[in-house]
Amino acid sequence: MSSITVDLYWIPVGAGTRFVRSNAWVFEAISATVQHRTRCDLYHSALVVTVPEGRVTIEMTPIPDDRGAERGVVAEGPVGMRWAGRLRPFRYEIRRWYGGVIPDAEHATGGPVRVGDDPDTARRLIDIVPAVPTLIWGRDELRVGDMWNSNSVVAWLLARSGIDVGPVRPPQGGRAPGWHAGLVASERLLVGGGRAGARRGARTTRRGAVA
Repeated sequence: MSSITVDLYWIPVGAGTRFVRSNAWVFEAISATVQHRTRCDLYHSALVVTVPEGRVTIEMTPIPDDRGAERGVVAEGPVGMRWAGRLRPFRYEIRRWYGGVIPDAEHATGGPVRVGDDPDTARRLIDIVPAVPTLIWGRDELRVGDMWNSNSVVAWLLARSGIDVGPVRPPQGGRAPGWHAGLVASERLLVGGGRAGARRGARTTRRGAVA
């Protein structure tokens, strides 16, 4: 087995949390009705990159406390509305956590999906995590009909690092909102807090690498 791997986890939205799971069900039911399609299971994605130095978990999550350095946080962004990002409950964090964990990994459908094992690609992916665009979570700032969320971050990272995202799909019967937005951001060469065609003036916090 290669000592360098990039694994993708498809975690059902709200895994282990009934309130979030119920809200996701309502959201998807409404979306499916409006779009005249069958309701799908919703998925949140995260990455685990294994290199000789150890395991690195990469994920967008809510901010639980002010000890982000302990979780390898390299960036933060606003949730819902940019002005609300002044308050911690309305910000998200992006983790590049050496030796870290993905809290709901055990709920991942089908377990980890191997999407890469090239050493240069894996290291490039780890290196570019601090450059992920920090757009407003839940909003379509790119005007592509898709919101920005954790799936956007993962899609951006895979595409920008050179991994072929063409074959990557959520589990059968599932949907990953935000995935398309991440690919568009990658194509437009968006990095950091930059937003092509979007308003500026964001409160975006970016932190240095944590190793």
